[in-house]
Amino acid sequence: MNRKPLAFFAVRDGKNWQVPPVANFGPKVMLINGWSGSGGDAFPDFFRKSGIGPLIGTRTWGGLIGISGAPALIDGGNVTVPTFRQYNPDGTWFKEGHGVDPDIEVLEDPTTLSKGVDVQLEKAIEEVMRLHKLNPPVNPKQPPYEKR
Repeated sequence: MNRKPLAFFAVRDGKNWQVPPVANFGPKVMLINGWSGSGGDAFPDFFRKSGIGPLIGTRTWGGLIGISGAPALIDGGNVTVPTFRQYNPDGTWFKEGHGVDPDIEVLEDPTTLSKGVDVQLEKAIEEVMRLHKLNPPVNPKQPPYEKR
C-alpha cells in the first residue's frame, strides 16, 4: 500500500513501465467500522502508522488478542485460549476493547444504504479526489532520448 515510485522504463514499442510494477502511487484512504476486528483492527492501525492516508468511517471493534495453540478436545470440540497481544514500537499496548478511531468519522446509515447509497464510500471518494488535487500521483514525462 505504501509503495513509492522508484523508476520508470521507456519502452520502445509500448507503454512505459513503472517500478514497482504493481502499485497505486496516488492518494489512498481506508474505510473502517465497528464490524472490523482482529486483522480489521490491525490493518487500519498499520495503515495509520505508515502514514498512507486517512481512516474514514467509525471506530473498529477492538478485538486484537489472538487465539491459538489450544489442543482439540476428545469429542472434537475446541477451546479458545488467548495467546498473543499486539503492542506498539513505543512499548504501549494496542487499545484492546477500544479499537482504532477514524480520522474522518462518518456514521453508517442503513436507510440510505438500502437505497444504494453508501455514505462512507461517498465520503471516501470525495476525500481521495480532494487529496488527488492537492498531491497528484507521480507520472513524470519521459525525457528526450540522449544523442550518443
